[in-house]
Amino acid sequence: MRTTRVTVAAFVAAAALALTACGGEPSKSGGSVNQITGTTKAGSATVLDRPFEKPDLVLTDTTGNPWNLREQTKGRPTLIYFGYTNCPDVCPLTMSNIAVARKALPKADQDKLQVVFVTTDPQRDTPESLGKWLRAQDPSFIGLTGDFATIQTAARSLGIGIEAAKTEADGSVVSMHGAQVIAFSPKTDEGYLLYGESTTVDDYTKDLPKIVKGENP
Repeated sequence: MRTTRVTVAAFVAAAALALTACGGEPSKSGGSVNQITGTTKAGSATVLDRPFEKPDLVLTDTTGNPWNLREQTKGRPTLIYFGYTNCPDVCPLTMSNIAVARKALPKADQDKLQVVFVTTDPQRDTPESLGKWLRAQDPSFIGLTGDFATIQTAARSLGIGIEAAKTEADGSVVSMHGAQVIAFSPKTDEGYLLYGESTTVDDYTKDLPKIVKGENP
């Protein structure tokens, strides 16, 4: 299988570009974002040299209850994505791709996999609106909202830059964010795989059976 070495510089450049993914003018993410290195396989997955520690994150789920990321995903294969429900393109496509791929898994593996969507626009993404949006994608998906600063810190710890939502000249509200999906292993509870916004349904369909087992694609 062909592998390609990915450098820190390449990832920093990619992260900066990803912040334009959901519209608006290009913007640089402020603050410190963890740097990433890894090996890109023939598909879309990047196997990280130094897996991420799962953020110590407690937010509010779509039922309005506290949801502890570490506790409630412990020992389970988990995909985490930061985005927002008013995103016109990348966010719904990413979640739709994952939803289609998840349905291709055997039922037992579907039940094991957790897909967590953390909003980058908590002011507009209430538990109710977030829940409605995710149910249209896949009722099993978990939606989290809460304090923006807390969300931003968690995203940055995973190498993902996000910025507070802002109003554009035309009156539209844009939330700039990285478009990466991080996969966490059920064996180690560490984030060991990274997927970019170009990842297809076929890519996820091929990789999810291995992610459920905590294996490399």
